[in-house]
Amino acid sequence: MRIIFMGTPQFSVPALCALIEAGHDVIAVVTQPDKPKGRGKEVQMSPVKEKAMEYQIPVYQPVKARDPEFVQLLTDLAPDVMVVAAFGQLLPKSILTIPPHGCVNIHASLLPKYRGASPIQYAVIDGERTSGITTMMMAEALDTGDMLDQEEVELDPKETGGSLHDKLGAIGGKLIIKTLKNMEEGTAVLKPQDESKMNYVGMIKKSMGNIDWTMDAVSIERLIRGLNPWPSAYTNWNGKTLKLWNADVVAKDYDGVCGQVVETGKDYLMVKTGNGSLSIRELQLQGKKRMVAGDFLRGYKLLEGTVFEKS
Repeated sequence: MRIIFMGTPQFSVPALCALIEAGHDVIAVVTQPDKPKGRGKEVQMSPVKEKAMEYQIPVYQPVKARDPEFVQLLTDLAPDVMVVAAFGQLLPKSILTIPPHGCVNIHASLLPKYRGASPIQYAVIDGERTSGITTMMMAEALDTGDMLDQEEVELDPKETGGSLHDKLGAIGGKLIIKTLKNMEEGTAVLKPQDESKMNYVGMIKKSMGNIDWTMDAVSIERLIRGLNPWPSAYTNWNGKTLKLWNADVVAKDYDGVCGQVVETGKDYLMVKTGNGSLSIRELQLQGKKRMVAGDFLRGYKLLEGTVFEKS
């Protein structure tokens, strides 16, 4: 099939590679404009653009995909289908109706649950036991189109946002090949979403990682994993940001106030929460490298009785 692929982050790359390796004719790639990143504000290409250039596929980077000139460009390319994976812009009807087979989206959840921008992180934060990929026909409203195929995956007890991201990216690459094969053979089955089971999750903000120690230990531990690697969960210690990367839930309740370091050991520091405690195993002080708790305690004077606070 003649395909225009639309995607931007690393999550989208496995799908682009799978389409090419399966023999589809990817005639163009559409991705977000290059953006300055890091302290030096060096302009960086998106992961999808980098991969498209490796394959010598033409790349387009519209500031607004809905601009009439760009819509006409897509029309002139005459794709059979458009495949979209975390592109980063809503597509108008003028684009959705261009390909005869429509626009197929690769979404990182088991729809209708977790429509929106952050399904991967919220699956971990909410303590879901399973997640997955849904391929779906795109509609004008976000993530509301009819479903085509789904593949489910179990979450590991220590699943992070980063590890689930990689799992689902790989699954998305495999599932889109199945979906397109069914479309070509005329065996694809459209399944409307059950609106009664829908929920929506918005963009992840850095402030979400600011730990409220009055929350229960289970919720904080999930937050730490869900926001790993970005934006990370963090607290305040002596006026500096202290990122927490790994922790274990401990059922024991200690005396003291929420956020207080109530015990330290060879390879952990125990913090009291609103219900239960957290054994911190890996952390990172502002401006320093990540450390396991044992190394951190040997390098920094963090005494029992210290109270972590919201930044």
